[in-house]
Amino acid sequence: MANQRVSIVTLGCEKNAVDSEVMVGLMEQKGYTMTDDPELADVVIVNTCAFIDAAKQESIDTILRLATEKHKGKKLLVAGCMAQRYAEELLDEIPEIDGLVGTGEFPRIVELIERAKRGERPRWTGNPVYIYDEFTPRKTVGGPSVYIKIAEGCDHKCTFCVIPQMRGSFRSRPIESIVAEARLLAASGVREVNLIAQDSTQYGLDLYGKRRLADLLHALNGVDELQWIRLHYAYPGYFTDELIEAFRVLPKVVKYVDMPLQHSEDHILRSMQRPGRQRHIRELIAKIRDRIPGVVLRSSFIVGFPGETEEDFQNLKAFIEEIGFDHVGVFTYSAEESSPAANYATQVDAKDKERRASELMETARVVAAERMARYVGEIVPVLIEGHDVIDGSSYVGRTPFDAKEIDGVVYVTGVNLRIGSIVPVRISHAFDFDLVGEAV
Repeated sequence: MANQRVSIVTLGCEKNAVDSEVMVGLMEQKGYTMTDDPELADVVIVNTCAFIDAAKQESIDTILRLATEKHKGKKLLVAGCMAQRYAEELLDEIPEIDGLVGTGEFPRIVELIERAKRGERPRWTGNPVYIYDEFTPRKTVGGPSVYIKIAEGCDHKCTFCVIPQMRGSFRSRPIESIVAEARLLAASGVREVNLIAQDSTQYGLDLYGKRRLADLLHALNGVDELQWIRLHYAYPGYFTDELIEAFRVLPKVVKYVDMPLQHSEDHILRSMQRPGRQRHIRELIAKIRDRIPGVVLRSSFIVGFPGETEEDFQNLKAFIEEIGFDHVGVFTYSAEESSPAANYATQVDAKDKERRASELMETARVVAAERMARYVGEIVPVLIEGHDVIDGSSYVGRTPFDAKEIDGVVYVTGVNLRIGSIVPVRISHAFDFDLVGEAV
């Protein structure tokens, strides 16, 4: 397939982004040429998301838009969660789709392209059991900061979520595999690795018979060229004392705890089948703040879950204000078919859900602005990631207290700063989510 140009459009979460990078690596290995412009491509792949209604709609809209741009001989392929969950419907209703590959079959992307080019219409959506390793070709595009999947799938039974149906059961990569990939990335110039899984705190349970996330962090801390190790998606039910100690003592593990809580009210948490109750969450947060000086907390919450009353919502707002989260993500509950909560009788009106989401985001914004103000006058380390697109003479970076793509940035003035370097920056201004400063 020499001289074949492929464009891949990635939607959804960073797990999808990693899958796309693996597909690109596999395609380039076989001689395909990648292009960012779907119009110039002979093959277009849409790596889809199906987490909530808004994500599904974005995926469908993208597929339909690209379908209208097909010319003779051009192939349109669909990958990822939508393909896994709605393969039959997609093939029946969108005839322009030339093939599908699910979340467990994307390593066969080259074969999918070749079969589609021969006029077949393959559909590969078997039971997801695959997870990539350090030997898998992968074309990372994250600059000095890159995601690493430490596990795939999920065994939890959260009543609002269908991810286990799309991603399969929880499966960890061996510590040695993750460390080997981190060494390769670090040798290529990566300075920050972001560890992702559906529930990072479950890491190792399937492989080793016990949770070994702390051991993994200790192993990664020994990778010489790495500077920052960031952990995402730590469930509150399994945030152990051993893990807290790893955060405290390991210098490369940034003091940034990303712990999705989803709600504050006990009856909602029970209905969601989430681990822990508000008392346990408060005790855990107090322990984390006591034992990890300077720690930053990020969480995500769902508003409008079935049975959530106005009083529940006001209590959630008060909880976020009282705890003082540095970063908050807010999701409007989406009734996903085949999820238990979709059949609950006490669904919340759509207008109420949207209003609550807007109100909670405003609450989170005010709290974040207050938290960000404490950096003014301080000197903080900043990972320089690029030039400011508006002011080409200045730079954009992040502190250890901000995750890539989801939190704020720092606009840095300075001379001849190297992309990928970590420099001390004196903060002069703080906004709701972003900072401004000068390299010292």
